[in-house]
Amino acid sequence: MTLSHLIATVGGTGHLKPASGTWGSAAGLLLAVLLHWLGGPLLLVLALIVVWFAGLWSVKAETAGKADHDPSEIVVDEVVGIFVAFLPVSLGAAHVGAPLSALWPGWVTAFLAFRLFDIWKPWLVARADRRNDALGVMLDDLIAGVFAAVVVVALAALSHLVLMA
Repeated sequence: MTLSHLIATVGGTGHLKPASGTWGSAAGLLLAVLLHWLGGPLLLVLALIVVWFAGLWSVKAETAGKADHDPSEIVVDEVVGIFVAFLPVSLGAAHVGAPLSALWPGWVTAFLAFRLFDIWKPWLVARADRRNDALGVMLDDLIAGVFAAVVVVALAALSHLVLMA
């Protein structure tokens, strides 16, 4: 097994069936939580940058010369997306000094909203996906992660408004 394959499949997680993207997202969420516990939002952002560039390289290597530009076993893009979706949870916990476990509704929202946007592929997500190249594979999940992060922030704000009322 090559290094590019290990990165693209997140250590083989992409070979889990059914729903390899969901498995990749779950692995990404666990990694995001671990990164937050080890170094807070700063470490999560640094890891996001590293995984983005490693993902671009590995996806390009794994799809070179193949007709399928986004095979199901490639899930490094899901990790990037879930890192982005989880970032408001990490930032919120760090900002108020709350234990990450107290923000579990944010974890669930980040995961479900990211999976929704990744599968549904609305607007910019679909445009990125139609690129049919390594950048498109990575970019559609990054954008889905941004959309999910907006949902996380909106629902957190709504829950705080309800709790304060």
